[in-house]
Amino acid sequence: MSSEKHCLTISFHAAARDLAETRETTLAENSVQSILELQAHLASEYPRLAPYLDRMRYAVNDEFVSDDARLGSGDRVDVMPPVAGGSTRVRATIREESLSLDEVVAHVSHSGAGAVATFMGVVRDHAEGKAVSRLDYEAQLKLATKEMIRVLEAICDEVGEVRISAIHRVGRLRVGDVAVVVAASAAHRAEAFQACRLAIDRIKETVPIWKREWDAEGTPNWVGLEPQ
Repeated sequence: MSSEKHCLTISFHAAARDLAETRETTLAENSVQSILELQAHLASEYPRLAPYLDRMRYAVNDEFVSDDARLGSGDRVDVMPPVAGGSTRVRATIREESLSLDEVVAHVSHSGAGAVATFMGVVRDHAEGKAVSRLDYEAQLKLATKEMIRVLEAICDEVGEVRISAIHRVGRLRVGDVAVVVAASAAHRAEAFQACRLAIDRIKETVPIWKREWDAEGTPNWVGLEPQ
């Protein structure tokens, strides 16, 4: 069996190819084990590409992945710049998989950011004085993602030079699970705090993501649709 099948193959596209000055490279098996580790490796190997790595999109075996995606033996990773008209200021994601603050912080961090503010929303065991055993989140994914992007872009316009990344989880969540993570970066802390606070408040206000609470007896209740 060829040793190449055990390597990671990294392909660079468009501006990423020009900055790296190569179309493709390979890495030894297990030399990096996640996209975040790959970014650190590429920053070291390709100094011209390094300042732009947080703006790149990554696909593993022809599937777009998040920054915390794991890499395995024989994987092929495509490194791609944003498409024309795409935004580097914001990222909005809705998914069923677990969340981490590291992921959103990595997206908004850059050399000009002197402050990064974060928010993590966690499922608690009570609401309105009643016990909560679990939550179900449901979304109209296309509309919800578009609305999150609109909300975050509007905050960037309002606050100024900030970057914002937000990920909301859907599906069945237990008490203690992370439901939403937000990070905002700016040159100064006031703008970072402001953008982060506005982002979570407006996501909760306008994005079509619905929450169903289950009490200790297993009775469900859609939040926001309580009897008048």
